[in-house]
Amino acid sequence: MLIDAFLFAAGLVGLFLGAQLLVRGASALALSMGISPLVVGLTVVAFGTSAPEMAVSVGAALSGTTDLAVGNAVGSNIFNVLFILGAAAVIAPLIVHADVIRREAPILVGGAALLLVLGWDGRITWIEAAVLTLLLFAYTGFLIRHSRQESHDPFAPDAAADVPQPQGGRGRQLLMVAAGLALLVAGSHALVSAAVSFARAFGVSEVVIGLTIVAMGTSLPEVAASLMAAARGQRDIAVGNVVGSCIFNVFGVVGVAGLAAAATGAESLVVPAAIRDFDLWVMLIVFVACVPVFLTGGRIARWEGVLFLLYYAAYTAYLLLAAKRHSGLEAFSDVMLGFVVPLTAVTLTVSVLNRRRPPPRRP
Repeated sequence: MLIDAFLFAAGLVGLFLGAQLLVRGASALALSMGISPLVVGLTVVAFGTSAPEMAVSVGAALSGTTDLAVGNAVGSNIFNVLFILGAAAVIAPLIVHADVIRREAPILVGGAALLLVLGWDGRITWIEAAVLTLLLFAYTGFLIRHSRQESHDPFAPDAAADVPQPQGGRGRQLLMVAAGLALLVAGSHALVSAAVSFARAFGVSEVVIGLTIVAMGTSLPEVAASLMAAARGQRDIAVGNVVGSCIFNVFGVVGVAGLAAAATGAESLVVPAAIRDFDLWVMLIVFVACVPVFLTGGRIARWEGVLFLLYYAAYTAYLLLAAKRHSGLEAFSDVMLGFVVPLTAVTLTVSVLNRRRPPPRRP
């Protein structure tokens, strides 16, 4: 058990350091090749924070632990929205640029709905995985084209203000990329091995471990980036990092993991019944619930951040109660569905209507 704990901690450190090296090296390399900072910020940096999720899910798929592969991607998205956005909003109320969110929100919700449809039969075939991967490339191409249009606008904000500037020569940049990838591979292998051992030792499924512990661990780059951005007052970056990472997880992580599973000879990437019947729906509902907040008023208040955090605590509690088949699970579910969820829906509706109402004119 002690060895597994050490492997888990070492895996987390490897994933975090590997993601940092990969983002810095790839960003500097792209900038030195003449690619605009805006394009680098919208692609390399945004997707780089999701590199741990990619490494863990692909590693799990290659090792045959497909439950962990899908659970990690879905759990990370739920964690990103409810915990990271919630915690960032508690630090400082988040301001959301309406023009950006109107573009990203439909992609976010549509991607979650597509993943739910594809996984409805309990598997993601290699063809479906290829479609998801191609959609990621299409989305990236869309970002690049849109950023080129904005680069000619002198009033457009610089979305890549925090992108590291080129440092060192081309050789050093390539070495940083290679070191980052090596740390990601080693860290993901250690983390997957330890997570499987934890699941067996505690008597819970690999699905639950993937949805909770592994999902939290692989989201450390997003946690660091978004909370630091919120503390510095860069609130649009805090939101954009979470939204971009969620889109990458839906299309990229699941898609590439499905292709990796096919490369091992497996017919498809298995979507466990528990994820298909519950967690995919939770992810979709969480994404849909964000849309009214994003589109009206463009602000995530502190009380809404607290609400997000409480919902993540409730979600985690439900997973643990269900894993242990606790006698209090039914009562907990009844309270959540019969009282908490309807009350929250009414509260958010009133908040949205108040935001849309124009301010009273002064006499």
